[in-house]
Amino acid sequence: MSLQDTPQSQRLTIGIFGSTNSGKSTLLNALTGQNFALVSEIAGTTTDPVYKTMEINGIGPVLFIDTAGFADSTELGKKRLEKTMDALKKCDVVLLVYGQHEKADSTHADKKPAGDGTEGNYDEFITELKKANKPFLKVINSDINSEIRTDVTCDEEGSVTVNAKNKVGIQNLIEKIKTIIPEDFNSRQFTSGLCAEGDTVVLVMPQDIQAPKGRLILPQVQILRELLDKKCIPVCCTTDKFTLTIDKLKEKPALIITDSQVFKFVYENKPEEVALTSFSVLMASNKGDISKFVEGAKTISLLTGESKVLIAEACTHAPLEEDIGRIKIPAMLRKLVEGKKAGDGEKLTIDFVRGADFPENLADYDIIIQCGSCMFNRSYVLSRQKNAETQNVPMTNYGIAIAAISGIIDKIVLP
Repeated sequence: MSLQDTPQSQRLTIGIFGSTNSGKSTLLNALTGQNFALVSEIAGTTTDPVYKTMEINGIGPVLFIDTAGFADSTELGKKRLEKTMDALKKCDVVLLVYGQHEKADSTHADKKPAGDGTEGNYDEFITELKKANKPFLKVINSDINSEIRTDVTCDEEGSVTVNAKNKVGIQNLIEKIKTIIPEDFNSRQFTSGLCAEGDTVVLVMPQDIQAPKGRLILPQVQILRELLDKKCIPVCCTTDKFTLTIDKLKEKPALIITDSQVFKFVYENKPEEVALTSFSVLMASNKGDISKFVEGAKTISLLTGESKVLIAEACTHAPLEEDIGRIKIPAMLRKLVEGKKAGDGEKLTIDFVRGADFPENLADYDIIIQCGSCMFNRSYVLSRQKNAETQNVPMTNYGIAIAAISGIIDKIVLP
């Protein structure tokens, strides 16, 4: 997979935030080396967040998010700020831009963001960044002629001064960005600790109606590529050829990775001593806090006809007749509840959301079941987990939920 082919969810996500007309879009254009974002003297030019992918030497593939400014106090401005705050959840790194009329050590009382959680000034936004554990830089943007300002002082937070309009100081900013990238960003593996060079790994990949014609789904591609990079020996098969594949191997594999929807079948037909996991479980570990997902799955056994479940899909595809999130998992949950009390299976309430849609108020739900999240980055999944945890709502993911329903959650291996 080339850098150009890197999915957005695997890129370092850099958010650009600040008040209106602080030069955020100008900075994006300077960083990308092209006039990608619309620049205007009119405040509020940027409305919805603007996304731009590129490669930066020494960093690799990145995704920039240019956001609407804080200071728009109109009704539309409040809606724009909601989008801005949602974009923050996706960021691995934040650039907080101060324009030539602002100082990084001021209270900036004349520029007040509007919206829940960001009322006030830059300092309050910084408080939000710290709560979310977001590494950030203060970028002092000087647009006075071609000179870089020297009159702006900074507190203990990291800062860098640039002239975005004239592209002065941009390389220095890039060097500063490198210093605040989370240490584990480029080191996380899907199969960490589960297999090593020379190990045979069997991948069970049903090619049913959900499988895209002529290609594999993203988690399969990513994990297959990782196994090749680790010099493992991956062997792929469909569900109906699984036992034949195992029989044909001269030695038993070190690991089996299966599609979660056939977890139980593979478990019941694999060699007892061979470790088993699923693509979705590996995604759960790579994208979020797997220990919390496992803990959340324990509450599935407590569901009744009075319970309410939220199923969240990262993809926005139209559901098919064999859809795992819309059809199969709900059927499993209803069967589980029905087994406790006849008639309760159909009473179980199951809501669905897709893509970036995710309710802020989760208190009405007894559990949230998130998909593998191959289209989301780790920061965004962790923000959802934190939101659920704050409201005391257990959260798990597709693969771990299916393992729990199948009674094998303690029989699978976790990264």
